[in-house]
Amino acid sequence: MTTSDVAPARSTSNKVSVLIPAFNEAENMPELFAELASACRAHDLDAEIVLVDDGSTDGTLEAARRAAGEAGLQDVRFLRHGSNRGKTEALLTGARSASGEYLVVFDADLQHSPEEIARFVDVLDDGFDVVTGRKIGRYQKRFVSSVYNLLSRLIFRVPVHDLNSMKAFRREVLLDLELRDDWHRYLVVLAHARGFRLGEIDIRLFPRRHGVSKYTGRRRVLVGTLDLLAVWFQVVFGRKPLLFFGMSGVVLLGLGALTGGVALYLRFVLERGYRPLLTLVMLLVLVGLLLFILGFLAELIAGLRSDVDALRRDLRK
Repeated sequence: MTTSDVAPARSTSNKVSVLIPAFNEAENMPELFAELASACRAHDLDAEIVLVDDGSTDGTLEAARRAAGEAGLQDVRFLRHGSNRGKTEALLTGARSASGEYLVVFDADLQHSPEEIARFVDVLDDGFDVVTGRKIGRYQKRFVSSVYNLLSRLIFRVPVHDLNSMKAFRREVLLDLELRDDWHRYLVVLAHARGFRLGEIDIRLFPRRHGVSKYTGRRRVLVGTLDLLAVWFQVVFGRKPLLFFGMSGVVLLGLGALTGGVALYLRFVLERGYRPLLTLVMLLVLVGLLLFILGFLAELIAGLRSDVDALRRDLRK
């Protein structure tokens, strides 16, 4: 369940919405809102703050309300999930409530400076659709992050270096994408596949001030790897599944025909029958035909999905 203590999103233009997913970050709230208020005043930034408490158990929402009042911030929205749903769901909940033309994703742990928000807005003003932050300097998990980003650049050919950092994007980008659980890490990849223009700026990463990181452990690496494969399949073959299933079927049919030719040569020229070879021919031909048929069915489903996506985008406009 998602609750809110503010009015529904208003229709505004040329405004920035700062989306802050937060899970058990009560200790960071006073400094977070104080620095957000300072950055907005220093850069004359017309921004609303949308904080989504993702099922916290440490009083994050109450601490955020107090901190926002003490900081003198007026345009703040507080939303809450009844249970922890993950960063992607928190991001989508915040985006649905936000009213800004630009959406800036900002972590509650203050590992990035609120001063960076104005820089991201400037790059979006230059005509980019998505702006990512490239972390510079020394930081924990640098090796894992570097490998992940390298693989992503090689597989998806994205023209930026860091996919899992602070980012900002135009509202229409998020409306055009369908994010599944934990796919906030691939928002840049999916936006690039849709043809949106990507930009990048260097930003500093600061040590966490309070609390502990929520994204550690071997399980995160395994889940991230599986998600990488899922996104790769959707981006490369999701729109044209016949390329994968059909080509695989053709290759198997070709191998079946070649193996059948060898079996016929052995039987009628050398007069030596070999039954396992005939079994292999039938297996290759049968699996090849099934994959080819599956490719055609998948193409029909992909066509229907494309129509549904277009209808969804029209309804959101």
